[in-house]
Amino acid sequence: MKNHPVRSHRSQEELPREEQLAWKMAQVATDPVEVTDSAVEMIVNRFIDNAAVAAAAISRSAPSSARAQALSHAPSRGGTGSALFALGPDTRTSPEWAAYANGVAVRELDYHDTFLGADYSHPGDNIPPVLAVAQHTARDGRALVRGIATGYELQIDLVRAISLHKHKIDHIAHLGPSAAAGIGTLLGLPSEVIHQAIGQALHTTTTTRQSRKGEISSWKAYAPGFAGKLAVEAVDRAMRGETSPAPIYEGEDGVIAWLLDGPEGRYEVPLPDSGEPKEAILLSYTKEHSAEYQAQAWIDLARKLLREHPDTADPAKVTSIVVHTSHHTHHVIGSGANDPQKYDPDASRETLDHSLPYILAVALQDGRWHHVDSYAPERASRPDTVALWQKITTVEDPAWTDRYHAGGARQSYGGRIVVTLTDGRTVEDEIAVADAHPAGARPFTRENYVEKFRTLATPVLGEAEVNRFLGLALRLPELTADEVRDLTFVARAGQLPPAGRPGIF
Repeated sequence: MKNHPVRSHRSQEELPREEQLAWKMAQVATDPVEVTDSAVEMIVNRFIDNAAVAAAAISRSAPSSARAQALSHAPSRGGTGSALFALGPDTRTSPEWAAYANGVAVRELDYHDTFLGADYSHPGDNIPPVLAVAQHTARDGRALVRGIATGYELQIDLVRAISLHKHKIDHIAHLGPSAAAGIGTLLGLPSEVIHQAIGQALHTTTTTRQSRKGEISSWKAYAPGFAGKLAVEAVDRAMRGETSPAPIYEGEDGVIAWLLDGPEGRYEVPLPDSGEPKEAILLSYTKEHSAEYQAQAWIDLARKLLREHPDTADPAKVTSIVVHTSHHTHHVIGSGANDPQKYDPDASRETLDHSLPYILAVALQDGRWHHVDSYAPERASRPDTVALWQKITTVEDPAWTDRYHAGGARQSYGGRIVVTLTDGRTVEDEIAVADAHPAGARPFTRENYVEKFRTLATPVLGEAEVNRFLGLALRLPELTADEVRDLTFVARAGQLPPAGRPGIF
């Protein structure tokens, strides 16, 4: 990897194109280096993971509304169209709307892969837009794998270096450019075109972080699908010869100068050198539990505490529970966010998903986490749960913040818990990473990804459709263009809700 210095430049400095971050990202996208076997294996895993959580979500409101919107748009004349999750390969729409609707389904349950660094990301969000364009343009499995590898690489590289959340910018601002670049790799576009598409995608996906603050709404699920849709449109415009604001990152009135660290801001963005494989996907990790990633380890620790110290689950026996954790966890999903909604039994599922006090209370009492049951209104309002929930707070511990940002074996997304019981005893324990993390107690393997898909998808799709999809997905890099076209799934009769309220389309 090579670190590239990035800063704001005055217009008079006339930063050469070759020194602009968007151009360097385009060079990564056009590098013909082969995808390594280990990266291919993980791409297949994450493709299956995305399908698992999308299948489990297809009957929910946000994916259903997005699917209805997408169905209102016929395929364009330039291709065969793209498939919509739940409706099977014979129902087609235009690629930007398929990227949008399928992206919403993938993100709805907040249950797929993650990478945390200077910022946050769910790099699996790159898969729906790249897949949609692959289906529409009749690309094969090898091209699809190459495009996904680029999307993962560039989003993770940006997340490692540039903090968006510090400036209250939503993390889809790293997704738009990465998805555009991934589509560029898929299509074999030249650097000049991908450069323009990256700039347009960034320019149109810089939105505020209110989507993950306070009363979190269904837009949290829509945001990545929206970014994927904009990425497809950006590539389409760039292919037609249209240009973007430049330099988009470094310009005097660009993203760095006005949305991020300002004219004095300095970044070192790591990118693969020419000929170096795109393996950033191997740095990411998926979720065993349907909750915000920084809560994963705490669910695992809660299961352990319930087994070893059952009194910690009884609000009548607990005085307080204090979680000592990183700055990010404390301020984003902990009490440091200062969101009263994080302690509200009537809060939305999206808000509860971003409340560590709630997640810890339920996991302590149930010894498990379920993508539906754990968020049910009757579960959130149970009196003993509410009583325990109100006794849980988080504090920032500089040592855990340091470990959050550390690389290698020291990296941690956990912390230390101190439970003070009413009889004066204290129970203390700690956890560094989730059990399913590559460095955890039970790292996810291909077997776990397949089992997650079977568990979540079989009730919705039926066993025959689950087997059909897996038969394709497990051969992803070998698929023909016709097989890529069939790389979707159809819901069993009665699984999809009736049509909802009409909109404009």
